[in-house]
Amino acid sequence: MNHSSDGNNEKSAIIIGAGLVGSLWAIYLNKAGYKVNVYERRPDMRQANMSAGKSINLATSYRGWKALDAVGVGDEIRKIAIPMYGRTLHHLDGEQKYQPYGNDGQAIYSVSRGAINAQLMTIATTNSSAQIHFNEECTNVELGNGTAIFKNSLTGIITEAKADVVFATDGAFSAARYHGFQKLDRFSYSQNYIPDGYREILLPANEDGSYKLNSETLHIWPRGRFMLIALPNFDGSFTCTLFMPFDGDKYCFNNLTSREKVTDFFQEVFPDFYAMMPNVADKWEQHPLSSLAIIRCFPWTSGKFALMGDAAHATVPFFGQGMNAGFEDCTVMWQLMQKHHEDWSAVFKEYETIRKPNGDAVQDLSLQNYIVMRDRVADPGFLLLQKIERRINLLYPQSYFPLYSMVSFTDITYETALNKGNEQEKMIQQLIAEHQIAEHTSEEMIDGIIHDFMSRNI
Repeated sequence: MNHSSDGNNEKSAIIIGAGLVGSLWAIYLNKAGYKVNVYERRPDMRQANMSAGKSINLATSYRGWKALDAVGVGDEIRKIAIPMYGRTLHHLDGEQKYQPYGNDGQAIYSVSRGAINAQLMTIATTNSSAQIHFNEECTNVELGNGTAIFKNSLTGIITEAKADVVFATDGAFSAARYHGFQKLDRFSYSQNYIPDGYREILLPANEDGSYKLNSETLHIWPRGRFMLIALPNFDGSFTCTLFMPFDGDKYCFNNLTSREKVTDFFQEVFPDFYAMMPNVADKWEQHPLSSLAIIRCFPWTSGKFALMGDAAHATVPFFGQGMNAGFEDCTVMWQLMQKHHEDWSAVFKEYETIRKPNGDAVQDLSLQNYIVMRDRVADPGFLLLQKIERRINLLYPQSYFPLYSMVSFTDITYETALNKGNEQEKMIQQLIAEHQIAEHTSEEMIDGIIHDFMSRNI
């Protein structure tokens, strides 16, 4: 069976993978007048009661909304998103501390991966020439001539599809990358697993459907080497995720081998969570234990093919930027399509040149933020640093952005944010040391120090 563009001059595109980035990119290409065929290995998640692969709740921030709004679908997605204005820390002694993410009601938004994916698929194929073909596994590609081979997992039928351009958005373990790019000479590729895995736990709503925790914040139980987080869902539940080493530590997944051990672990380490969910051990096996990898590769384009999203720069979820970075790939690719009038070889060249350093940076940021979330957020020195930083940002909102704000509330490149954020942290540490600022230093005095510093440095 062959699917290829017919003899007329219709522009054609193939997208491999109907995940978040593939579905959004189909909407973009359709807007540009392309006949789009999307091939997806899994069945249609909208019909089957199935999870969209790994189901960590996602946090949509500025870059994601920018990409969604550019094709007019942001408002549809806002209907299924819950704002989180900050993080609430749950300490071992039961004390809770709230840290706002930004100023003036800035928020990141909790959204279910399955819900946003289903919505984007539906938008992509409604009143459009885009089609999604399900149960189609990519078994081979020819990068030079825009051909991809698929095998239907239900019928065994082989399809050869061909188009003017092909986009591989098929995730961290991309089949298109494996069958094509990884066989190229001088293609660099690395896959590094971090020592930690994760397991999800669903914290159900109260009997009356209300939330057991504040629903306008991301909850973190920081425990030094590991952590538990919780993001709100619309039905009053929270999707909770425990990130922890697989082995080699006192607290690690491979030690939790029985229901008793799971119960003891939660009672000892997350007593307030255990009080809300005393049957946590019964639900322990409901979600698989999953591993986390960072995948780096280059080049991201070859012939008529381009890698986008996780296929190009899969990261770990600790800055909530995996989806946002993938959506930003769409923004950048779209801008370059206009700039180069759809001369794809020019588009591809500039796309990978611009995006590769930012793909690397988002991975570095994610690893760095894991240490912040599981450990540093409970450290008084770090909290003081953050307090000063928020104050500088409040007093000088036009000229100073904290790292978190640069990443989540602007589209300053990830590379710039990473470098600038690290510089700023050093600078504030110096200020604290020079002026011996402590937790009890008055706001007046802190403001004076900040004004003096900024007047000399702006």
